[in-house]
Amino acid sequence: MDTDGAIFVGGGGEGYSTPQNLLLRYGNRHGLIAGATGTGKTVSLQVLAEGFSSAGVPVFLADVKGDLAGLARAGSEASKLHEPFAKRAATIGYTLEYMAFPATFWDLFGEQGHPVRTTVTEMGPLLLSRLMDLSEPQEGVLNIAFRIADEQGLALLDLKDLQSMLVWIGQNAGDLALRYGNISPATVGAIQRQLLVLENQGGTRLFGEPALELSDMMATEADGRGRVNILASDKLMASPRLYATFLLWLLSELFEELPEIGDPDKPKLVFFFDEAHLLFKDAPKALVDKVEQVARLIRSKGVGVFFITQNPADVPDAVLGQLGNRIQHALRAFTAKDQKDLRRAAENYRPNPRFSTEEAIKQVGTGEAVTSLLEDKGIPGMVERTLVRPPKSRLGPIAPEERAAILSASPLGAKYNTLVDRESAFEKLQARAAEAAEAAAGDDRTARMKELDAEFSRARRWDGGTAAQRPAGRGRAEESFGEALTRNVMKELTGTTGRRIVRGIFGSLFKAR
Repeated sequence: MDTDGAIFVGGGGEGYSTPQNLLLRYGNRHGLIAGATGTGKTVSLQVLAEGFSSAGVPVFLADVKGDLAGLARAGSEASKLHEPFAKRAATIGYTLEYMAFPATFWDLFGEQGHPVRTTVTEMGPLLLSRLMDLSEPQEGVLNIAFRIADEQGLALLDLKDLQSMLVWIGQNAGDLALRYGNISPATVGAIQRQLLVLENQGGTRLFGEPALELSDMMATEADGRGRVNILASDKLMASPRLYATFLLWLLSELFEELPEIGDPDKPKLVFFFDEAHLLFKDAPKALVDKVEQVARLIRSKGVGVFFITQNPADVPDAVLGQLGNRIQHALRAFTAKDQKDLRRAAENYRPNPRFSTEEAIKQVGTGEAVTSLLEDKGIPGMVERTLVRPPKSRLGPIAPEERAAILSASPLGAKYNTLVDRESAFEKLQARAAEAAEAAAGDDRTARMKELDAEFSRARRWDGGTAAQRPAGRGRAEESFGEALTRNVMKELTGTTGRRIVRGIFGSLFKAR
């Protein structure tokens, strides 16, 4: 029962809450969906994505297990889930009407969706350092590479551009040291090795052009519904650092590119960050600070961010404090640490005198949740036990042929499916190296010509002198020293350029005689 200005999340019957609605005007105040594996987080995420799309709000989400692709297809009464869904809908007074939602599939590897690319420059040294797990000195050298590339107009588009830039810096480390500080060849080599690791993880496909344009994600369909952008992440999860860094980059791009709009009637985009603990695991403080900054300030750009994770403790307190809308599924408390985390999770909710929040979090079943959604004036709602409404779209994956049909009908394929490799740092540095090699070869030829001139000058003097003045042991008996030298030089200079040089020298020499 979505209404104007609100998304119906769920409700209850006997012993449960009144209808729970997420107010669209507070959709940019961010949110949290938490709970142990198998407790219903995916259904809650799907329900919110459907609600935002129906309200005309584009959505971006990562499909970690492959089952969120079902948003692109309507649910069915023939499904084995229909009966329990229909029963739950009747319990909460919800009219279940199955429908599909306008979905666009993306994939960093270009296999299950349109390729998603960015450039090395857009990713920036901070996120790249995080992606490659660089030390502080290594991050410093990477910053130098970006600075020099910017100063010299060398576009860093893909990994081979960055690799070429690092090679050039290593070769010119001595000249750069006075301005940028010491650049150790060992440090450059360490970064290059980490780039190889990144390549092996599939990072090569992330960097390049055409780069993703945010406007292609933040689109609405002709019927007014927001586009549901689904990032295929099942394979990407094998490289968790790549997954987390890419999503953080996307958030950063939204923050930097979108204008300030204050508090709109509904968000411009809602971003779901599944497996959010991967973002913060072993993250340096500078990175956590950046996430906190983005979470705090991006709401004024009209973007809502929902973190999905197993335990609220996975999210730093500074970020957790920014998450106003919360759907907490069951947590298990088998160990002392689990019990401590459970108590901590319960303390983050506005208490309800009707029940213990801590006990409720332990007791709710699959499809149930403890919810707290922002009310008027942005006040956190009192914690309630809620039956989450059934999804309208299919719950579960879609067939490969269904995905292929959606991709072939997408107008974005013509824009993103073909890689473009334009002139950038790699090509320009290669051209510089070729010019330098040619100049060095020219210097060698000039030096050799000078040596030959000197030899011929000495030969002319020797041929004009007496036999006693000629060097001993040089030349045949039947030829002069100059003739012998000429024969040896002609034998040595067999190349086209060498023959041209010798012909010029010989012409002037014999005319003089």
